Amino acid sequence: MLFNSISFVFFFVIVTTLYFLLPHKYRWFLLLVASCIFYMAFVPVYILILGFTIVIDYFAGIYIEKAAGARRKLLLTVSLVANVGILAIFKYFNFISANLTDLLHTLGLPVSLPLLTILLPIGLSFHTFQAMSYTIEVYRGNQKALRDFGIYSLYVMFYPQLVAGPIERPQNLLHQFYEKHYFDAFRVTEGLKRMLWGMFKKIVIADRLSLYVDAVYNNVNHHSSITLIVATVFFAIQIYCDFSGYADIALGTAQVMGFNLMENFKRPYFSKSISEFWSRWHISLSTWFKDYLYISLGGNRVSVPRWYFNLFIVFLLSGLWHGANWTYLMWGAINGLYLIFALVLAKPKGYFNNFLGASRFPKVFSVFQILTTFALVCFSWIFFRANNIGDAFKIISKIFQFKGRLFMQEDIFYALTGIGILFITEYVSEYYPEKNYY
Repeated sequence: MLFNSISFVFFFVIVTTLYFLLPHKYRWFLLLVASCIFYMAFVPVYILILGFTIVIDYFAGIYIEKAAGARRKLLLTVSLVANVGILAIFKYFNFISANLTDLLHTLGLPVSLPLLTILLPIGLSFHTFQAMSYTIEVYRGNQKALRDFGIYSLYVMFYPQLVAGPIERPQNLLHQFYEKHYFDAFRVTEGLKRMLWGMFKKIVIADRLSLYVDAVYNNVNHHSSITLIVATVFFAIQIYCDFSGYADIALGTAQVMGFNLMENFKRPYFSKSISEFWSRWHISLSTWFKDYLYISLGGNRVSVPRWYFNLFIVFLLSGLWHGANWTYLMWGAINGLYLIFALVLAKPKGYFNNFLGASRFPKVFSVFQILTTFALVCFSWIFFRANNIGDAFKIISKIFQFKGRLFMQEDIFYALTGIGILFITEYVSEYYPEKNYY
């Protein structure tokens, strides 16, 4: 069931109405049943996979809390392996198998490894990471192990953020299932406004831009450099409106019922550096990797070369998290290198800015920083969207020719109008927060 569908509108109205009509003690069960129905609208049998990981992590949390020493670490490892194992089978098995087959053929061994003909469960990466955060927090002693199996199941399956996040931490979400939420007209209105804003971004902007981007990126050889530049910029806006639109609908849906989910996007294209961009983009995933991988590797509390390695490996895995393709790995690698180069060039950059007298023209310099950051982000998006590595490099080589006619589509006007509304709204929200409209 997609957020931008009529079926979801009816689903949301029915579930929310029943939620406020039912006594508090039955609401968790309604939400759990509704979440199961929501999830099973895709591939019903996949609910068994979700159920398997829920059972594993529920008992793992209890036994981890009771255990000590090596046994405690072993139980956490079992839980993490179960979760990552499911993710690896459904999302990465074919990628690994196909690449190993290519390697064997290159070595002269005519062996073809098997491929699985299965669909990827919807939202698998999101609810897997959310489940892992629970057992890790129990292991670290930051979260009490939950004895209520129903509430834990709801934590993993809560339908507003089941498909596309945000990836919540147990400390933020679990206690909210026990709190009684009263109907509040203002809160409901604000939540509905947030949902409508998300649908506007998704339907009016993202879905329409995708038609143009797909037409160009699926036919790279037939388009000019100007068209490829426009399509790349459009994709940057498309993926933002697609992803943040879903996040807005998720946050608005939860807000209507009285739940507060973490913000996942904070106007990332107003960032003045790549590091700032990653503090505003997909915040729940960025902080997940920071809290559970980057810090575990030593963060910046290690030697400088190891620090750079930690940054690079985190972004490489972040790329792999988004998809089983070399293009995603390249995208992650580029963003990791961006941050490393920013650290290496920090002092020379400061001297250069002083030489240019950037402090005398702060507004002009801010615009320059924003545009430069956006250009770097757009360059990395080429690899994220390209159908393969070859297409990505072909796009880059053609882009720098700076020539050719611009490809147009008849209905692109609506998307451009939507982009104008988006920019004005986000500009006001960024620089005049007291006038925030959503």
